[in-house]
Amino acid sequence: MTAQPTTVASLFAGIGGLELGLHKSGFKSVYACEYWSPARAVLASRFPGIRVDDDILDVKQLPRADVVTAGFPCTDLSQAGRTAGIAGDQSGLVAKALDLVEDHACTWLVLENVRNMLPLHGGRAMAAITERLENLGFRWAYRLVDSRFSGVPQRRQRVIFVASRSEDPRAVLFADDATDRPASSYRDDAYGFYWTEGLRGLGWAQDAIPTLKGGSTIGIPSPPAIWLPDADPENRFVLPGISAGERLQGFRTGWTKPAVDAGFRTGARWKLVGNAVTVGVSRWIGGRLRTPGDMQAETRRLDDGERWPTAAWGSRRERFAVKASMWPERKPFKHLRDVLRDDTTALSHRGAAGFLSRLDRGGLRGFPDEFRVDMKNYVELTRPAS
Repeated sequence: MTAQPTTVASLFAGIGGLELGLHKSGFKSVYACEYWSPARAVLASRFPGIRVDDDILDVKQLPRADVVTAGFPCTDLSQAGRTAGIAGDQSGLVAKALDLVEDHACTWLVLENVRNMLPLHGGRAMAAITERLENLGFRWAYRLVDSRFSGVPQRRQRVIFVASRSEDPRAVLFADDATDRPASSYRDDAYGFYWTEGLRGLGWAQDAIPTLKGGSTIGIPSPPAIWLPDADPENRFVLPGISAGERLQGFRTGWTKPAVDAGFRTGARWKLVGNAVTVGVSRWIGGRLRTPGDMQAETRRLDDGERWPTAAWGSRRERFAVKASMWPERKPFKHLRDVLRDDTTALSHRGAAGFLSRLDRGGLRGFPDEFRVDMKNYVELTRPAS
């Protein structure tokens, strides 16, 4: 085992979700690259003194660092994006990131992206990444994880890749497994859902919200809504404020405020938060990078042409599927109401009415009957006076 890694160079750094979690595990950032100006304003404020470049295509060489991270753009991979695949203009930038580590002496490489990269286009994105890593001499492992394992009430599923030329990535990703969290029995449950949906899926979540994202399928940059069944009828559907959104991602309140201080619009903060890596997830990764454990999971050989499973590892010679849950740990859970802290606004009548119309047309099932009743009542109670 080599010396414990201490320094981090970050590509597609966003607002520093990977970096902050690694900092909490004892790492130090020495470099970041991020294209979007509002995100760079946050990085400059929250990680003062580090060099921040803006365009990865102009980067010729990375500085010395033990760990290189790349939460590469998911625009072409997510179900909410264009789903162009790994060759898309945005997500194809991961190829540039791998070019930069080809001659870099990092001990670890950490990649992060959306769940949809596993099945997208028949798994070709995954094949391209793993084959390139193998050709560069890396052993790799990946695992689909749910941010709720870190204690935040957000059901956010992301693929975490860890790769190394000298170390065993299985000792990082598969040394822990707490199994899935049981259904909540919390007496004051709140329920999150995508109010900008209605024809296909609601993203229904008990005592949590579905995935925070930068925008909706109909182009509305807004967080999920929350149903509070025990509130007054006219107050039962609310939206979390940006401070609550930051906390739902594991950041402290006000983390993205430097973007506004730098002159960027307030609405940009939602995209910043929605595109970030949950801090508790990267803190778990950082802890295992510094202190790898023993692999605990069962494995089986991965057949050629088989669908990519939710966890796997491999090298140039072999590939294996891994039996691992999306909950490597089970940190103390913060209930949704406690994270909101009254930082909410009412769902607008227009938003509620539009959602109800789509809900009726979509004929969705699987949620409480009281939900639809409350939504209909809410639409009537919030209707503007004629």
